[in-house]
Amino acid sequence: MEFEDRVPFVVRLEAEDRQALFASATPLVFSARQVLLREHEPTAHVLILLSGWTKVTSAAANGYEALLALRGPGDIVGEGAVLSGRPRGATVTALGQVETLAVDADRFSRLLDERPDISRKLLALTADRMRDSDRRRLQYAALNVQERLALLLLELIRSHGEEAEDGVQLTPGLTQSELAGSVGASREAVARLLKGLRERGIVRTGRRGLVVMRPDVLRRMARQGDR
Repeated sequence: MEFEDRVPFVVRLEAEDRQALFASATPLVFSARQVLLREHEPTAHVLILLSGWTKVTSAAANGYEALLALRGPGDIVGEGAVLSGRPRGATVTALGQVETLAVDADRFSRLLDERPDISRKLLALTADRMRDSDRRRLQYAALNVQERLALLLLELIRSHGEEAEDGVQLTPGLTQSELAGSVGASREAVARLLKGLRERGIVRTGRRGLVVMRPDVLRRMARQGDR
């Protein structure tokens, strides 16, 4: 499945609009695991990601953390709170070093008024993200946890994979808890599934994260299960 929201916000903009956006911004650099934006906090700015990857999460009252998305170079984060005037709806955390441009909330709002094409591109991005979220939710509803995990790993291969000697390295380096949050399962359930995949030679884990050695098996699991 291809997702329209893989086209970053910055790439969608015309050159003049992109220059105007960048000219309004202040550079900020975040280290690995540092929080860029925190859920429920007041809105002060939006961030344009220049390099590095982030995870977008939301925590339930019982402490369960759901992985909502991964955002990388060219993406914008924090714009929903600015547009709604409400507190942040999710937490954005750096997976490695992340370079960003911060645009003050008031300045960003004025920029949207002054340059309507930026507003239209932002609206299109928001619509794409909502449509893809609905599509993924519908797809996951028809799958069990093993099939959802297989599908997630295949998506990560396509969007965040790097060739390794024995397979494809998943560059975000997500933890088991983060993988569990993405597929709507407990960390223990995902740990058991990953253990089974390792024992069968489908994946391996190391200090740099997860390497998928048999994506063909994951594709079969995602389509019809491999239990």
